[in-house]
Amino acid sequence: MKRLPIRQVGLFGKYQDGHAGEHLVRLARFLGGRGLQVAVDAETAPVLPEAVGPVLPLPELGPAIDVAIVVGGDGTLLHVARNLAEYQVPVIGVNLGRLGFLTDIPLADMERDVGRILDGEYQPERRMLLHADVYRGEQLMLSARAFNDVVVTKGELARLIEFETYIGEQFVNSARGDGIIVATPTGSTAYAMSAGGPILHPTLPALALVPVCPHTLSNRPIVVSDDAVIRIVLVGPTAGHAYVTFDGQLNYNLEDGDRIQLRRANHEVELLHPLGRSHYDVLREKLGWGAKY
Repeated sequence: MKRLPIRQVGLFGKYQDGHAGEHLVRLARFLGGRGLQVAVDAETAPVLPEAVGPVLPLPELGPAIDVAIVVGGDGTLLHVARNLAEYQVPVIGVNLGRLGFLTDIPLADMERDVGRILDGEYQPERRMLLHADVYRGEQLMLSARAFNDVVVTKGELARLIEFETYIGEQFVNSARGDGIIVATPTGSTAYAMSAGGPILHPTLPALALVPVCPHTLSNRPIVVSDDAVIRIVLVGPTAGHAYVTFDGQLNYNLEDGDRIQLRRANHEVELLHPLGRSHYDVLREKLGWGAKY
């Protein structure tokens, strides 16, 4: 495979985790030894035990780098990838978390695997993002992106919420329950899977709509095309008792009549994996999926 034209590398670490700092310094020295320039995300810099390069906020760092390397867990990568997508910066993940679905390079193999990817020995994979707009009446209250999922959910009280779902202009259903998850293929192995949703291959052009604890025996998950425009409307007395969340990292309080409109985002995330990675191997290794009795 053609070698990536990489000169400037952006480093991102697990926030507020001093353990990540020592590994980022180690990585920076390795990259410097290869003649590469290193810049550090401003939110990551406080965990570094020593300076390794210029420190820039993400909006300035994105246009300046050729590749991003994340040393952290899947949550850190979700945050970084969402915000770098518009700059079309490929992302490499080194696992410092628990599961490591997206950050798939083991810490012990960091220099070896990163070096191979920089030498052009890598497996690229493009993943979709969701774009969401929240409307209150005719007013746009919030726009946000999600890599895994957008979730409309009940608040702190154990109280059902009521909502309607539309695909395009077509009414789908009215439901009461704890909420609904709209998941990308990437997010189909996250919260959506725990709620009984299907596992989608990461490259499938589809979205999963998964109800959370529906108060009926007939409300089941459905899968729709990724070109669908999905609309969820709060119709019950939910003021102060419902939220919409994005990748579990950003949330917004909803009121009666609020509309959440979702579509595939204009930008994608490009992940760079070591050669030989298989999605089915990851499912077996991380989730015990398909294991023999």
